[in-house]
Amino acid sequence: MAASSFIFVTGGVRSGKSSFAEEKAVEIARKTNSRLNYLATGVPSDSEMEERIKKHQHDRFAGTCQWKTYEQSHQIGKIAGEFHAKDVVLVDCVTTLLNNELFTAKQIWDERFLFTVKDHILSGIISIKKRAGTMIVVSNEVLNEPFLDNEMVITYGRLLGQIHQYLVNEADQVFLVEAGIPIVMKGENR
Repeated sequence: MAASSFIFVTGGVRSGKSSFAEEKAVEIARKTNSRLNYLATGVPSDSEMEERIKKHQHDRFAGTCQWKTYEQSHQIGKIAGEFHAKDVVLVDCVTTLLNNELFTAKQIWDERFLFTVKDHILSGIISIKKRAGTMIVVSNEVLNEPFLDNEMVITYGRLLGQIHQYLVNEADQVFLVEAGIPIVMKGENR
C-alpha cells in the first residue's frame, strides 16, 4: 500500500483556502479514483456561521463530484475507522475544531487541559491520516494579528501556533492562500 499524502492549507478568513482545498481534493480523487470525504467541524452558533456552513455545503453539492460529509465538531479521531486508503479526506477547519474543543467543556484553561485539547486534535488528525489515502487539513492564519493583553487570546494563539507547527512538519505539502491565490510553502505543487 502506498504511503498516505498529507496536505495543509492555511490562509486568512475568506481568503479562498476552503475552495482551493476542495478543488485540490477533487483533483486528487479523480487522479486516484478515490472517494471524497468532507469532515466538517463547524457548529451553527450564530447567523454568520450558519451562512458560512450553508455556503460550504452549497459549494460541495453544486460541484460535479459527490462528497460524503461527516459532521464532527470535536474529537475527530472517533471517526477515523470510517476512512480507508481509497479516501481523500478534507478537514475544514482546525481553528473551528480548536474553538469547539476549548469551549464545549466548562474547564479552566490550565496546562493539563490545554495539552489534552491539543492531543485530541493532533491525534485525531494523525489517526485519520494513517487510514486515508490523502488527507487535506484547512486552518485559518490568525497569528499575524496582535493579541493585545487578553490572556485567553494569547493562550489560544499559542496553542494554535503549536498545532500549526506540528501539522506543517508532518505535511508533504503546505499552501498559504492569499486573496484566492495558493502559494506553495512546502513541497511541490503537483
